Amino acid sequence: MIFFSANTAGKEYFLFCLLTDIDFATRKVAKHLKQTKEIIQDGDNFKTKTLSTLRNYELNYTVGVEFEEHTKGLDNRVTLVTWDGDKLVCVQKGEKKNRGWKHWIEGDQLHLVRVAIQNHSGCRKIMEKISLISVS
Repeated sequence: MIFFSANTAGKEYFLFCLLTDIDFATRKVAKHLKQTKEIIQDGDNFKTKTLSTLRNYELNYTVGVEFEEHTKGLDNRVTLVTWDGDKLVCVQKGEKKNRGWKHWIEGDQLHLVRVAIQNHSGCRKIMEKISLISVS
């Protein structure tokens, strides 16, 4: 189990929210949040939790298996996560078209690049590792 932490504030994140039609109130609140991400990997099976004071989100998936992602009415979608070398690449099909993300770890940093293809936009977030717990 690995824990990472980062602030969501930043011009790239705010612009990404604008271009992907995230409402005004959510954008204003989100820019003040600090998120913690918990990741548990068992081969190609991942359990992730993104935790903040505004909203907690859990996403469990198997790499290479398409699944329905339910986002509490924000934008339900069909999601497929695959490997591209050592990076996880996600393609999402739903109400908001052509979105996705890439995740990878370099040293003690978790990198996340969110992409909105139709707008040719994206944002990068780097989260710092705050702890590593070995589960046996």
